[in-house]
Amino acid sequence: MQDTILAVVVTRRHADKVQGMNSIFIVEDEAELERTALLLSRILKAMAHDLENGVTILVQH
Repeated sequence: MQDTILAVVVTRRHADKVQGMNSIFIVEDEAELERTALLLSRILKAMAHDLENGVTILVQH
């Protein structure tokens, strides 16, 4: 099985740290980032990994 990054959730302040993916969700603050990542992880059946720099990735393991 290969791990796949399905989506990235990033705060507007840190949006310059990600590029080149179809599924980038830009949010206003950390609270919205956590909520969006949680909902997406449930929908996509994926794990949310907080990179601790305003970026969270959703990975299917």
